[in-house]
Amino acid sequence: MMNGMALPVQLSGARADTLMWALEDEVEPQAREQLRNISALPWVHGLRVMPDVHLGKGATVGSVIAMRDAVSPNAVGVDIGCGMVGVRTSLTAADLPDDLGPLRSAIEAAVPVGFHAHDEQVDLARLRPVGEGIDVSRLARTAVAFWDRFGGLHHGVQKLETRARKQMGTLGGGNHFIEVCLDTEDQVWLQLHSGSRNIGKEIAERHVAIAKGLEHNLGLPDRDLAVFLAGTAQMDAYLNDLHWAQEFAARSRATMMTLVVDVVRQHFAGREITFSEAANVHHNYVAHETIDGLDLIVTRKGAIRAGKGDIGLIPGSMGTGSYIVRGLGNDASYQSASHGAGRRMSRNEAKRRFTTADLAAQTAGVECRKDAGVVDEIPGAYKDLDSVIAAQHDLVEVVARLRTILCVKG
Repeated sequence: MMNGMALPVQLSGARADTLMWALEDEVEPQAREQLRNISALPWVHGLRVMPDVHLGKGATVGSVIAMRDAVSPNAVGVDIGCGMVGVRTSLTAADLPDDLGPLRSAIEAAVPVGFHAHDEQVDLARLRPVGEGIDVSRLARTAVAFWDRFGGLHHGVQKLETRARKQMGTLGGGNHFIEVCLDTEDQVWLQLHSGSRNIGKEIAERHVAIAKGLEHNLGLPDRDLAVFLAGTAQMDAYLNDLHWAQEFAARSRATMMTLVVDVVRQHFAGREITFSEAANVHHNYVAHETIDGLDLIVTRKGAIRAGKGDIGLIPGSMGTGSYIVRGLGNDASYQSASHGAGRRMSRNEAKRRFTTADLAAQTAGVECRKDAGVVDEIPGAYKDLDSVIAAQHDLVEVVARLRTILCVKG
Protein backbone atom coordinates (compact mmCIF):
# COMPACT_ATOMS: atom_id res chain seq x y z
CA MET A 1 0.00 0.00 0.00
CA MET A 2 1.37 3.43 -0.94
CA ASN A 3 -0.57 6.66 -0.43
CA GLY A 4 -3.69 4.57 0.01
CA MET A 5 -3.22 2.65 -3.25
CA ALA A 6 -2.48 -1.07 -3.39
CA LEU A 7 0.66 -2.21 -5.18
CA PRO A 8 1.48 -3.47 -7.73
CA VAL A 9 -0.20 -1.37 -10.42
CA GLN A 10 -0.27 -1.79 -14.19
CA LEU A 11 1.69 0.73 -16.24
CA SER A 12 -0.68 2.61 -18.54
CA GLY A 13 0.13 2.42 -22.24
CA ALA A 14 2.33 -0.66 -21.89
CA ARG A 15 1.93 -3.43 -24.45
CA ALA A 16 3.32 -6.43 -22.61
CA ASP A 17 2.05 -7.15 -19.09
CA THR A 18 3.83 -4.56 -16.91
CA LEU A 19 3.39 -4.51 -13.13
CA MET A 20 4.94 -1.79 -10.98
CA TRP A 21 5.68 -1.73 -7.27
CA ALA A 22 5.63 2.06 -7.56
CA LEU A 23 2.91 4.59 -8.31
CA GLU A 24 2.97 5.75 -11.91
CA ASP A 25 2.88 9.45 -11.14
CA GLU A 26 5.86 9.06 -8.81
CA VAL A 27 8.05 7.61 -11.57
CA GLU A 28 9.91 10.18 -13.68
CA PRO A 29 8.27 10.66 -17.13
CA GLN A 30 11.42 9.60 -19.02
CA ALA A 31 11.54 6.34 -17.07
CA ARG A 32 7.85 5.65 -17.75
CA GLU A 33 8.42 6.16 -21.47
CA GLN A 34 11.46 3.91 -21.32
CA LEU A 35 9.37 1.19 -19.68
CA ARG A 36 6.72 1.50 -22.38
CA ASN A 37 9.41 1.13 -25.05
CA ILE A 38 10.66 -2.04 -23.36
CA SER A 39 7.15 -3.46 -23.13
CA ALA A 40 6.66 -2.87 -26.86
CA LEU A 41 9.54 -5.14 -27.88
CA PRO A 42 8.06 -8.15 -29.69
CA TRP A 43 10.11 -10.60 -27.62
CA VAL A 44 8.97 -9.36 -24.20
CA HIS A 45 6.70 -11.73 -22.29
CA GLY A 46 6.36 -9.42 -19.31
CA LEU A 47 7.99 -6.61 -17.38
CA ARG A 48 8.20 -6.04 -13.63
CA VAL A 49 9.20 -2.73 -12.08
CA MET A 50 10.69 -2.39 -8.61
CA PRO A 51 10.10 0.54 -6.20
CA ASP A 52 13.64 1.89 -6.71
CA VAL A 53 12.92 2.46 -10.42
CA HIS A 54 14.67 5.26 -12.28
CA LEU A 55 15.92 6.14 -15.76
CA GLY A 56 18.74 4.03 -17.15
CA LYS A 57 20.70 3.58 -20.37
CA GLY A 58 18.41 1.69 -22.75
CA ALA A 59 16.61 -0.27 -20.05
CA THR A 60 15.28 1.19 -16.82
CA VAL A 61 17.10 0.62 -13.53
CA GLY A 62 14.83 -1.40 -11.27
CA SER A 63 13.41 -3.49 -14.12
CA VAL A 64 12.95 -7.23 -14.50
CA ILE A 65 12.39 -8.24 -18.13
CA ALA A 66 11.31 -11.71 -19.20
CA MET A 67 11.93 -12.36 -22.92
CA ARG A 68 11.18 -15.18 -25.30
CA ASP A 69 14.33 -16.35 -27.11
CA ALA A 70 16.04 -12.97 -26.89
CA VAL A 71 18.23 -10.89 -24.60
CA SER A 72 19.12 -7.19 -24.60
CA PRO A 73 22.63 -6.32 -23.35
CA ASN A 74 21.41 -2.95 -22.05
CA ALA A 75 18.76 -4.76 -19.99
CA VAL A 76 21.74 -5.90 -17.90
CA GLY A 77 23.85 -2.78 -18.26
CA VAL A 78 27.57 -2.18 -18.49
CA ASP A 79 28.37 -3.19 -14.90
CA ILE A 80 27.67 -6.87 -15.52
CA GLY A 81 27.27 -8.84 -12.30
CA CYS A 82 27.19 -5.81 -10.03
CA GLY A 83 25.90 -6.80 -6.63
CA MET A 84 26.34 -7.01 -2.87
CA VAL A 85 28.08 -9.22 -0.32
CA GLY A 86 27.49 -9.01 3.40
CA VAL A 87 29.18 -10.66 6.39
CA ARG A 88 28.10 -10.69 10.02
CA THR A 89 30.88 -10.60 12.60
CA SER A 90 31.04 -11.59 16.25
CA LEU A 91 32.05 -8.02 17.14
CA THR A 92 29.59 -5.66 18.80
CA ALA A 93 29.41 -1.88 19.02
CA ALA A 94 31.08 -2.05 22.45
CA ASP A 95 34.18 -3.56 20.84
CA LEU A 96 34.69 -0.63 18.46
CA PRO A 97 37.00 2.32 19.13
CA ASP A 98 35.56 5.82 19.38
CA ASP A 99 37.61 6.91 16.36
CA LEU A 100 36.94 4.78 13.26
CA GLY A 101 39.25 6.86 11.08
CA PRO A 102 42.23 4.47 11.35
CA LEU A 103 40.04 1.50 10.41
CA ARG A 104 38.75 3.34 7.34
CA SER A 105 42.31 4.23 6.33
CA ALA A 106 43.39 0.62 6.73
CA ILE A 107 40.52 -0.62 4.53
CA GLU A 108 41.36 2.00 1.89
CA ALA A 109 45.00 0.86 1.96
CA ALA A 110 44.01 -2.79 1.45
CA VAL A 111 41.33 -2.32 -1.23
CA PRO A 112 42.05 0.02 -4.18
CA VAL A 113 39.14 2.36 -4.98
CA GLY A 114 38.15 4.51 -7.94
CA PHE A 115 40.30 3.88 -11.02
CA HIS A 116 43.09 2.29 -8.97
CA ALA A 117 44.07 -1.39 -9.05
CA HIS A 118 46.31 -3.77 -7.12
CA ASP A 119 49.99 -3.58 -8.05
CA GLU A 120 49.85 -7.33 -8.70
CA GLN A 121 47.03 -9.87 -8.96
CA VAL A 122 45.81 -10.83 -5.47
CA ASP A 123 47.38 -14.10 -4.34
CA LEU A 124 44.32 -15.94 -3.07
CA ALA A 125 46.43 -18.74 -1.63
CA ARG A 126 47.85 -16.40 1.02
CA LEU A 127 44.46 -15.19 2.28
CA ARG A 128 43.00 -16.62 5.48
CA PRO A 129 39.54 -18.24 5.36
CA VAL A 130 36.64 -15.92 6.16
CA GLY A 131 34.28 -18.54 7.46
CA GLU A 132 30.84 -19.68 6.37
CA GLY A 133 29.99 -18.82 2.77
CA ILE A 134 33.22 -17.40 1.31
CA ASP A 135 35.44 -20.33 0.33
CA VAL A 136 38.80 -18.71 -0.38
CA SER A 137 40.51 -22.06 -0.96
CA ARG A 138 37.96 -22.88 -3.70
CA LEU A 139 38.56 -19.50 -5.32
CA ALA A 140 42.30 -20.22 -5.32
CA ARG A 141 41.84 -23.76 -6.69
CA THR A 142 39.62 -22.61 -9.57
CA ALA A 143 41.44 -19.38 -10.43
CA VAL A 144 43.58 -20.91 -13.21
CA ALA A 145 40.55 -22.46 -14.94
CA PHE A 146 38.63 -19.18 -14.61
CA TRP A 147 41.37 -17.10 -16.21
CA ASP A 148 41.97 -19.72 -18.91
CA ARG A 149 38.51 -18.79 -20.23
CA PHE A 150 39.64 -15.21 -20.91
CA GLY A 151 40.94 -16.25 -24.34
CA GLY A 152 37.38 -17.14 -25.34
CA LEU A 153 36.05 -13.62 -24.73
CA HIS A 154 35.47 -10.98 -27.42
CA HIS A 155 38.69 -10.31 -29.35
CA GLY A 156 38.43 -6.61 -28.53
CA VAL A 157 39.11 -7.18 -24.82
CA GLN A 158 42.05 -9.56 -25.12
CA LYS A 159 44.62 -6.86 -24.42
CA LEU A 160 42.87 -6.09 -21.10
CA GLU A 161 43.62 -9.34 -19.27
CA THR A 162 46.48 -7.97 -17.17
CA ARG A 163 44.39 -4.99 -16.11
CA ALA A 164 41.42 -7.23 -15.31
CA ARG A 165 43.58 -9.49 -13.15
CA LYS A 166 44.82 -6.50 -11.14
CA GLN A 167 41.27 -5.07 -10.79
CA MET A 168 39.94 -8.30 -9.33
CA GLY A 169 39.25 -7.42 -5.70
CA THR A 170 38.97 -3.65 -6.20
CA LEU A 171 36.02 -1.41 -5.41
CA GLY A 172 35.63 1.07 -8.27
CA GLY A 173 33.72 4.33 -7.89
CA GLY A 174 30.21 5.75 -8.33
CA ASN A 175 27.70 4.11 -6.02
CA HIS A 176 30.06 1.30 -5.00
CA PHE A 177 31.08 1.16 -1.34
CA ILE A 178 32.50 -0.79 1.57
CA GLU A 179 30.68 -0.32 4.86
CA VAL A 180 30.87 -1.25 8.50
CA CYS A 181 27.36 -1.37 9.96
CA LEU A 182 25.49 -2.17 13.15
CA ASP A 183 22.22 -4.07 13.28
CA THR A 184 19.46 -3.42 15.81
CA GLU A 185 21.22 -5.74 18.30
CA ASP A 186 24.47 -3.72 17.87
CA GLN A 187 26.15 -6.60 16.05
CA VAL A 188 28.84 -5.49 13.58
CA TRP A 189 28.36 -6.30 9.88
CA LEU A 190 30.68 -5.79 6.92
CA GLN A 191 29.20 -5.27 3.49
CA LEU A 192 30.29 -4.08 0.08
CA HIS A 193 28.82 -3.22 -3.30
CA SER A 194 30.78 -3.68 -6.53
CA GLY A 195 30.70 -5.28 -9.97
CA SER A 196 32.84 -6.37 -12.90
CA ARG A 197 34.96 -3.22 -13.09
CA ASN A 198 36.38 -2.06 -16.43
CA ILE A 199 36.35 -5.50 -18.06
CA GLY A 200 32.56 -5.82 -17.63
CA LYS A 201 32.05 -2.39 -19.16
CA GLU A 202 34.31 -3.19 -22.12
CA ILE A 203 32.54 -6.50 -22.76
CA ALA A 204 29.09 -4.91 -22.56
CA GLU A 205 29.88 -1.99 -24.85
CA ARG A 206 31.30 -4.23 -27.56
CA HIS A 207 28.26 -6.48 -27.59
CA VAL A 208 25.83 -3.53 -27.52
CA ALA A 209 27.55 -2.17 -30.64
CA ILE A 210 27.16 -5.54 -32.37
CA ALA A 211 23.47 -5.79 -31.43
CA LYS A 212 22.69 -2.29 -32.72
CA GLY A 213 23.92 -3.27 -36.16
CA LEU A 214 21.70 -6.35 -36.53
CA GLU A 215 18.87 -6.02 -39.05
CA HIS A 216 16.07 -7.11 -36.72
CA ASN A 217 16.91 -4.16 -34.41
CA LEU A 218 16.87 -1.39 -37.00
CA GLY A 219 13.21 -0.45 -36.47
CA LEU A 220 13.14 -0.41 -32.67
CA PRO A 221 11.73 2.67 -30.88
CA ASP A 222 15.05 2.88 -28.98
CA ARG A 223 18.16 1.37 -30.53
CA ASP A 224 19.66 1.05 -27.05
CA LEU A 225 17.17 -1.80 -26.55
CA ALA A 226 18.78 -3.87 -29.32
CA VAL A 227 18.58 -7.62 -28.69
CA PHE A 228 20.34 -10.81 -29.63
CA LEU A 229 18.17 -13.72 -30.76
CA ALA A 230 18.44 -17.30 -29.52
CA GLY A 231 20.17 -19.72 -31.85
CA THR A 232 22.55 -17.12 -33.26
CA ALA A 233 26.32 -16.93 -32.91
CA GLN A 234 26.01 -13.35 -31.63
CA MET A 235 23.80 -14.36 -28.70
CA ASP A 236 26.00 -17.35 -27.86
CA ALA A 237 29.05 -15.09 -27.81
CA TYR A 238 27.33 -12.49 -25.62
CA LEU A 239 26.11 -15.04 -23.08
CA ASN A 240 29.56 -16.65 -22.93
CA ASP A 241 31.16 -13.30 -22.14
CA LEU A 242 28.36 -12.22 -19.81
CA HIS A 243 28.56 -15.38 -17.68
CA TRP A 244 32.32 -14.93 -17.38
CA ALA A 245 31.85 -11.29 -16.29
CA GLN A 246 29.17 -12.28 -13.76
CA GLU A 247 31.60 -14.77 -12.27
CA PHE A 248 34.34 -12.12 -12.26
CA ALA A 249 32.07 -9.81 -10.24
CA ALA A 250 31.18 -12.48 -7.67
CA ARG A 251 34.83 -13.54 -7.31
CA SER A 252 35.92 -9.91 -6.99
CA ARG A 253 33.43 -9.28 -4.17
CA ALA A 254 34.56 -12.41 -2.34
CA THR A 255 38.21 -11.40 -2.75
CA MET A 256 37.51 -7.87 -1.52
CA MET A 257 35.55 -9.07 1.47
CA THR A 258 38.39 -11.40 2.38
CA LEU A 259 40.80 -8.44 2.29
CA VAL A 260 38.45 -6.36 4.46
CA VAL A 261 38.07 -9.22 6.93
CA ASP A 262 41.87 -9.46 7.11
CA VAL A 263 42.03 -5.74 7.96
CA VAL A 264 39.45 -6.20 10.72
CA ARG A 265 41.40 -9.14 12.15
CA GLN A 266 44.58 -7.06 12.24
CA HIS A 267 42.75 -4.09 13.73
CA PHE A 268 41.47 -6.27 16.58
CA ALA A 269 44.60 -8.40 16.93
CA GLY A 270 44.68 -10.65 19.96
CA ARG A 271 41.03 -11.62 19.93
CA GLU A 272 39.17 -14.31 18.05
CA ILE A 273 36.55 -12.97 15.64
CA THR A 274 34.12 -15.13 13.71
CA PHE A 275 32.47 -14.21 10.40
CA SER A 276 29.37 -15.63 8.73
CA GLU A 277 28.18 -14.66 5.24
CA ALA A 278 24.67 -13.33 4.72
CA ALA A 279 24.73 -13.31 0.92
CA ASN A 280 26.73 -12.66 -2.25
CA VAL A 281 24.12 -11.61 -4.81
CA HIS A 282 24.04 -10.06 -8.28
CA HIS A 283 21.59 -7.30 -9.16
CA ASN A 284 22.65 -6.75 -12.81
CA TYR A 285 22.51 -10.14 -14.48
CA VAL A 286 20.88 -12.71 -16.77
CA ALA A 287 19.19 -15.95 -15.72
CA HIS A 288 17.18 -18.65 -17.49
CA GLU A 289 13.95 -19.14 -15.53
CA THR A 290 10.51 -20.71 -15.88
CA ILE A 291 7.72 -18.12 -15.74
CA ASP A 292 4.05 -18.84 -16.45
CA GLY A 293 5.14 -22.32 -17.53
CA LEU A 294 7.52 -20.92 -20.17
CA ASP A 295 11.30 -21.14 -20.37
CA LEU A 296 12.35 -17.49 -20.58
CA ILE A 297 15.47 -15.36 -20.42
CA VAL A 298 15.22 -12.96 -17.48
CA THR A 299 17.33 -9.85 -17.10
CA ARG A 300 17.47 -8.04 -13.78
CA LYS A 301 18.91 -4.53 -13.96
CA GLY A 302 18.90 -3.05 -10.50
CA ALA A 303 16.88 -5.94 -9.04
CA ILE A 304 17.66 -9.04 -6.99
CA ARG A 305 16.14 -12.49 -7.09
CA ALA A 306 13.76 -12.92 -4.16
CA GLY A 307 12.76 -16.57 -4.41
CA LYS A 308 11.25 -18.09 -1.29
CA GLY A 309 13.96 -18.15 1.36
CA ASP A 310 16.57 -16.33 -0.75
CA ILE A 311 18.70 -13.99 1.37
CA GLY A 312 19.32 -10.61 -0.23
CA LEU A 313 20.90 -7.26 0.61
CA ILE A 314 19.16 -3.99 -0.24
CA PRO A 315 21.40 -0.99 0.48
CA GLY A 316 20.52 2.64 0.72
CA SER A 317 22.74 5.51 -0.32
CA MET A 318 26.03 6.64 1.16
CA GLY A 319 25.85 6.08 4.89
CA THR A 320 22.08 5.49 5.20
CA GLY A 321 22.33 1.79 5.96
CA SER A 322 20.87 -1.33 4.44
CA TYR A 323 18.37 -4.13 4.87
CA ILE A 324 19.07 -7.83 4.99
CA VAL A 325 15.94 -9.45 3.55
CA ARG A 326 14.50 -12.89 2.85
CA GLY A 327 12.58 -13.47 -0.35
CA LEU A 328 8.91 -14.45 -0.21
CA GLY A 329 8.89 -16.08 -3.66
CA ASN A 330 6.17 -13.83 -5.09
CA ASP A 331 5.49 -15.09 -8.63
CA ALA A 332 3.77 -11.81 -9.54
CA SER A 333 7.16 -10.03 -9.39
CA TYR A 334 8.95 -12.88 -11.16
CA GLN A 335 10.36 -13.58 -7.68
CA SER A 336 12.26 -10.30 -7.64
CA ALA A 337 12.85 -7.31 -5.36
CA SER A 338 14.64 -3.97 -5.50
CA HIS A 339 18.43 -3.69 -5.45
CA GLY A 340 18.61 -0.53 -3.37
CA ALA A 341 16.97 2.80 -2.69
CA GLY A 342 17.31 4.07 -6.27
CA ARG A 343 18.32 7.54 -7.38
CA ARG A 344 15.76 10.34 -7.35
CA MET A 345 17.98 12.75 -9.27
CA SER A 346 20.92 12.55 -11.66
CA ARG A 347 24.50 12.95 -10.54
CA ASN A 348 24.76 16.32 -12.26
CA GLU A 349 21.62 17.59 -10.55
CA ALA A 350 22.95 16.40 -7.18
CA LYS A 351 26.19 18.31 -7.75
CA ARG A 352 24.22 21.45 -8.62
CA ARG A 353 21.84 21.16 -5.69
CA PHE A 354 24.07 20.04 -2.82
CA THR A 355 27.29 21.26 -1.21
CA THR A 356 29.97 19.62 0.88
CA ALA A 357 28.29 21.20 3.91
CA ASP A 358 25.07 19.36 2.97
CA LEU A 359 27.06 16.15 2.61
CA ALA A 360 28.64 16.58 6.05
CA ALA A 361 25.23 17.22 7.60
CA GLN A 362 23.56 14.25 5.90
CA THR A 363 26.38 11.85 6.84
CA ALA A 364 26.79 13.09 10.42
CA GLY A 365 27.97 10.28 12.67
CA VAL A 366 29.37 8.25 9.75
CA GLU A 367 33.13 7.89 9.25
CA CYS A 368 33.42 8.61 5.51
CA ARG A 369 34.57 10.99 2.82
CA LYS A 370 32.81 14.34 2.98
CA ASP A 371 34.48 16.10 0.03
CA ALA A 372 33.27 17.40 -3.33
CA GLY A 373 34.30 14.19 -5.09
CA VAL A 374 31.38 12.27 -3.60
CA VAL A 375 28.66 14.95 -3.37
CA ASP A 376 26.78 13.17 -6.19
CA GLU A 377 26.39 10.20 -3.80
CA ILE A 378 24.81 12.29 -1.03
CA PRO A 379 21.79 10.61 0.65
CA GLY A 380 19.50 13.39 -0.58
CA ALA A 381 20.10 12.28 -4.18
CA TYR A 382 18.44 8.94 -3.43
CA LYS A 383 14.95 7.78 -2.56
CA ASP A 384 14.06 7.01 1.04
CA LEU A 385 15.16 3.43 1.69
CA ASP A 386 12.53 2.70 4.34
CA SER A 387 9.75 3.72 1.93
CA VAL A 388 11.25 1.52 -0.80
CA ILE A 389 11.25 -1.47 1.55
CA ALA A 390 7.68 -0.75 2.67
CA ALA A 391 6.51 -0.72 -0.97
CA GLN A 392 7.67 -4.33 -1.44
CA HIS A 393 6.41 -5.92 1.75
CA ASP A 394 4.83 -8.66 -0.38
CA LEU A 395 8.19 -9.45 -2.04
CA VAL A 396 10.56 -9.71 0.93
CA GLU A 397 10.58 -9.90 4.70
CA VAL A 398 13.11 -7.97 6.73
CA VAL A 399 15.79 -10.03 8.49
CA ALA A 400 17.86 -7.12 9.79
CA ARG A 401 18.10 -3.34 9.50
CA LEU A 402 21.70 -2.14 9.32
CA ARG A 403 22.95 1.31 10.34
CA THR A 404 26.12 2.55 8.67
CA ILE A 405 28.94 3.77 10.90
CA LEU A 406 31.82 3.67 8.38
CA CYS A 407 31.68 4.02 4.59
CA VAL A 408 34.52 3.75 2.05
CA LYS A 409 33.87 5.30 -1.37
CA GLY A 410 35.90 5.55 -4.55
